[in-house]
Amino acid sequence: MRNMRIWARLLDVENTVAEQVEAEETETGGDGEGLVLVVHARPARGRRQRCGVCGRRAAKYDTGEERRRWRALDVGVLKTFTEADASRVSCREHGVTVAAVPWARHGAGHTLAFDAQVAWLATCCSKTAVTQLMRTGWRTVGSIAARVWADVEAQVDRLAGLRRIGIDEISYKKRHKYLTVVVDHDSGRLLWAAPGRDKATLTQFFDLLGPERTAKITHVSADAADWIAEVVAARCPEAVRVMDPFHTVKWATDALDVVRREVWNAERGGKGRATKGSKSLKKARFGLWKNPEDLTAYQRAQLEFVARAHPTLHRAYLLKEGLRLALKSGADTAEALWDWVLWARRCRIDAFVDLQRAIIRHWDAIIAAAEHGLSNGLVESMNTKIRLITRIAFGFKNPQALIALAMLSLGGHRPQLPGRQLANR
Repeated sequence: MRNMRIWARLLDVENTVAEQVEAEETETGGDGEGLVLVVHARPARGRRQRCGVCGRRAAKYDTGEERRRWRALDVGVLKTFTEADASRVSCREHGVTVAAVPWARHGAGHTLAFDAQVAWLATCCSKTAVTQLMRTGWRTVGSIAARVWADVEAQVDRLAGLRRIGIDEISYKKRHKYLTVVVDHDSGRLLWAAPGRDKATLTQFFDLLGPERTAKITHVSADAADWIAEVVAARCPEAVRVMDPFHTVKWATDALDVVRREVWNAERGGKGRATKGSKSLKKARFGLWKNPEDLTAYQRAQLEFVARAHPTLHRAYLLKEGLRLALKSGADTAEALWDWVLWARRCRIDAFVDLQRAIIRHWDAIIAAAEHGLSNGLVESMNTKIRLITRIAFGFKNPQALIALAMLSLGGHRPQLPGRQLANR
């Protein structure tokens, strides 16, 4: 009996009685496996005859059709399984269902310890490392991550106490596959993500949040996307909407690039062939995009050439730099930005005339970023980490698996390795 208790402890299972352990020969697989360990177990007395869905005590229905196995953590180099009767109970709420077992989630084919270790590894390692170490498929890893996150989500109210949030979208796959991402500015955690980037997708978040907690949101940072602005205005109209300065400067950089291409095409004479003048502009965009303090000696020389040979392009460059400095003026941002708007109106460069109109349309949100010291930098950082997760995993076929893994990694509730909870406190 004592040896059986050791086996139960070895497999990190609670409320379980290990009845017998045996080695079993199997057909040799592609990785040379031919021997597995099977631990015959049963729930302890207080955990028997419980509904697999709700966990409540229920009347026994039958013993089931056959015994069932759950993949457990390896013992040494041997695959290990927990085996038990798959008895069924009759629950008042859920009807006839398979009885719950204390070592695994309902409907899962792996033990809780196996799930926990796979989920922890998935947040720290590459796809290849996880699948080889745990001897399982990547789709199985995604399913496990979803199960573990579902448990965390049921136990933790991650949306409590929200005041300042950031909203953005990220492309996670080719062919315009996007996720909408919401981040908490105060805790720095990923709050919520869902496939899609439209009003219907973002509305799901506010529906989950509820009207009472939505009314407590004070600040929302985002880019200038209309679908974000419309939902925010409708669901939390009292919140201060903040437009990230990074996106405003990006508008200026895009306008500058429009002017550069116009000058470059003019140098080619509309013939589509490279000329001496067009070649001189070939690599100019790198110097035009950079901040002055980051320029190399070659790029400074190139800008001096642009100033002499292409005054319109140089004026566009000065407009871009002027906007960048205006947005960094602190308490004087509104005044500096208005001076820039007046300058852009008189510049006779169509791209920047259009840009100042866009800034006027989003004036309140742009000024709010300076007044409240808030930006979407945290959200952009979170997007970078999600891209890294996607790259390490070599892509995801199922967005829910990506979301679950991102929430486990960035949501502030990382899984613990089995048996190490006390050591990590």
